[in-house]
Amino acid sequence: MGKPSTPPSDGGDIEPIDLKAALEERYLAYALSTIMGRALPDVRDGLKPVHRRIVHAMRVLRLDPGQGYKKCARIVGDVMGKFHPHGDASIYDALARLAQDFSIRYPLIDGQGNFGNIDGDSPAAMRYTEARMTDVATLLLRGIDEDAVDFKPTYNEEEDEPVVLPGAFPNLLANGSSGIAVGMATSIPPHNAAEICDAALHLIERPEADVEALLRFIQGPDFPTGGVIVDKQPQIREAYETGRGSFRVRARWHKEELARGGYVVVVTEIPYQVQKSRLIEKIAELFQARKLPLLADIRDESAEDIRVVIEPKSRTVDPELLMESMFRLTDLEARVSLNMNVLSGGKVPRVLSLREVLLEWLAHRRDVLQRRTRNRLGQIERRLEIVAGYLVAFLNLDEVIRIIREEDEPKAELMRTFELTDVQAEAILNMRLRSLRKLEEMELRREHEGLTLEKAEKEALLGSDALQWKAIDGEIREVRETFSKKTKLGKRRTLFADAPARAEGDIAGALIEREPITVVLSQKGFLRALRGHMADVSTLTFREGDGLKLFFHAMTTDRLVFLSTGGRAFSLGADKLPGGRGQGDPIRLAFELEDDQDVVLGFVADPERRRLMVSSDGYGFVASEADLLSGTRKGKQVLNVEARVRLVAAVPVEDGDHVAIVGENRKLLVFPLSQVPQMGRGKGMRLQRYKDGGVSDVKIFKIGGGLVWTDAAGRQFNRSAAELVGWLGDRATTGRLVPNGFPKTNRFAG
Repeated sequence: MGKPSTPPSDGGDIEPIDLKAALEERYLAYALSTIMGRALPDVRDGLKPVHRRIVHAMRVLRLDPGQGYKKCARIVGDVMGKFHPHGDASIYDALARLAQDFSIRYPLIDGQGNFGNIDGDSPAAMRYTEARMTDVATLLLRGIDEDAVDFKPTYNEEEDEPVVLPGAFPNLLANGSSGIAVGMATSIPPHNAAEICDAALHLIERPEADVEALLRFIQGPDFPTGGVIVDKQPQIREAYETGRGSFRVRARWHKEELARGGYVVVVTEIPYQVQKSRLIEKIAELFQARKLPLLADIRDESAEDIRVVIEPKSRTVDPELLMESMFRLTDLEARVSLNMNVLSGGKVPRVLSLREVLLEWLAHRRDVLQRRTRNRLGQIERRLEIVAGYLVAFLNLDEVIRIIREEDEPKAELMRTFELTDVQAEAILNMRLRSLRKLEEMELRREHEGLTLEKAEKEALLGSDALQWKAIDGEIREVRETFSKKTKLGKRRTLFADAPARAEGDIAGALIEREPITVVLSQKGFLRALRGHMADVSTLTFREGDGLKLFFHAMTTDRLVFLSTGGRAFSLGADKLPGGRGQGDPIRLAFELEDDQDVVLGFVADPERRRLMVSSDGYGFVASEADLLSGTRKGKQVLNVEARVRLVAAVPVEDGDHVAIVGENRKLLVFPLSQVPQMGRGKGMRLQRYKDGGVSDVKIFKIGGGLVWTDAAGRQFNRSAAELVGWLGDRATTGRLVPNGFPKTNRFAG
C-alpha cells in the first residue's frame, strides 16, 4: 500500500467520503424516489404521479368530456414540459393505457384514433391520436378549484401541481394498479364501482364492519375483459383480509352445436392482460408439439368482440375435459395477483386490507368535504361583507353620492361616516351606476338572506360529524347511480363459478396423446417403450450380455408400477418412457433404486384391481393397486422386508377365491383367500410355514375350476377341488408335498 494521496496544492478541496455510507445514502434516496414518485399509487385517488399529472394537464387544457379533442402530442408535451420531466414515450404509454377499455375498467381518457387492441398491437403515434377526459376523470377532479387538496411547486417551480386529486370516484379499487418499486411491488385488480360504493356506504353506517361483511357487497375483482373466477370464497376472503393473494381467472366459453352431432367450443372472453394473438400462437405451438391431443384446430374469428373457435378431435370428446386440458397448459387460465401495497396517506408504503383501503378513501373524502366547505364559507363571508356594504349604500344613497362627488378622499370619508370596512368602501366606489336601481336593492337583500342561510348550513356541517358523513353518503350514492350495474359501463363483467370436479388422472390423460406401446425391461435394467402392442418380442435387440427380463402392453396415458425386491413400489407415466429406437435408459435414472435391489415386476396400474404381495419368507397381504402409486422418485415402501428377505410375487386378485402357495421345500398349501387381510403397507401375515427355505411360487385360482399348472414340456394339469382335499388347509400351515406331475421348477407355469 502506498501513502494516501494529498490534496492538490492549486486549489479544490478533496473531502474523503466513506464509500459504504455514500452508497447507502444514495441508494436509499433512489429507492424512496421510485416508491414515492413512480411505482406505488396513492390510496386516496388511486393514481401514480404520472397519471395524476396527465389528468391535471388535461384539466388545464380544458379537455372536459363535452369539449373537443386535442392531439395527444400536445397533451404529452404539456405534461413533460410543465409537470413530468421524463421521456415522452413513457408518458404516452401511460396516457394510452388510461384510454384502453380492455386495460382499465373505467377509462379516465376518451381516446379518438388507434389506441391499440387486445391482440397486443401498439397505439398509433401520438401525433395521430386525440384525447379528452371522461366523466370518471372529472369526478376525480371535482372540487380541485375549491381548495380541496394541497398543491406543490412543479420540478422547475414555475407552476403548481396537486399533491393528490379530490377523488370522488373510488379509483384505486375500481381501476386497480400495478407497479414494481425497489424491494416492493403492488398489484391491485380492478373491481366494480357500484359494489365498492355499496361497501363504502355500509362502512359509513357501520364503521366496525369487518372484511367478511364488506365482501357481501364486493364479490371480487371485475375485470374489463370479463372472464370467470374459479377460486373458493375462503381464499377470496383471506386475500382481502391480508391484502395479499391471487385469483384464478378463466376464459368464458360455451359449446356450439354443429350438424351431425358435432360441436365446437367458442371462447368469448379471455383472462385479464392476456394478449389474444400470443394466446392463440401458444396454443398452436402446443398443438404442433402434440401436447393437446383432444384438439383438432383453433381459429380466431374475432371482429369487435372476441370469438376464438376451438375444434375438438372428435365429437365424442368431452368439451369440459377438452377445456380443462387447455386451462392446464395455456393462458386461457391465468392467475392475477393481489398485493394492495399503496402509499397510505400519500406518504407511507403499506399493505392494506380491503377495509383499510375503504377507510382511507372515506377519510380523504371527509377531508375534501371539510376543505371545500371552509373554502365556500370564506367566499360567503367575503360576499356577505360586500353585500352588507352595498345595502348601507342603498339606504344612504344620497349621502354616498354627495361624498363621492364632493370629498377629496371619498373612500376614507365613507369608512368614517358609515363605519364601513376597506373592502366595503372599495366595493361601493367600484359599483356601476346601473346598479342603483330599486330592483338591485331587492336582489341584494335576497342574496344576503340566502348567503346567511347557506353560511349557517356550512357552519353546522363543519360542526357535526353526522352531517358530514351524511353529505359523503349522498356523494357516494350519486356515484353509485352513475355507474349502476344497470348501465353498460357499470354492469359486472367477471362472473364466479366452481371449476368442474374432474379427476386428476382424467385431466393428465387428456394432455397426452393416447397411443399403444410395449414396455420392455432388460435383465440389466434398461427400460424403453416401443410403439404398438408387439406380440413377438423375440426380434428385440439388447446390449451385449443383456437380454429380456419382462415386457407388457400399455397405453401412453397409463400409469405404470414397478415393484422392487425390497418391497418398494415405483410409479411412472407411460408417456415419460424413453423411445424404442435405442436400447433404452437405465431404470435407475427414473427411480432411486438401491444398489442391492432389483425390479421384480412391472404392470399397468388399475386402481380398481388388487394384488397379493408375497415375500420370500412366506409373509404377505392383499394391497390395492391404488396404494402402490406414488409421485416421487423414491417410490413408496409397501411390503416391509427384513435383511435377506425379498419380494417374490405380486399376484393379481381377480375372481379367484383360493391361494395356492408352494415353497422351495416342494410343499404345497391351498387355503381360502379370505384368510389374507387387505392392507395399505406392512409385513403382512404368514401365508406358509417353513423349517428352512422360502416361497417358490404363488397362484390365485377359483376352487370350483380346479388348480391348473403347466410343466416344462407344455403339458397342462388340472386338479379338482376333490383332488386337492389333502392340500387344503389354513393359512400359516406347512402343507404337504406337491402332487405327481408338478414341475420340478416349483412354479405353476413350468
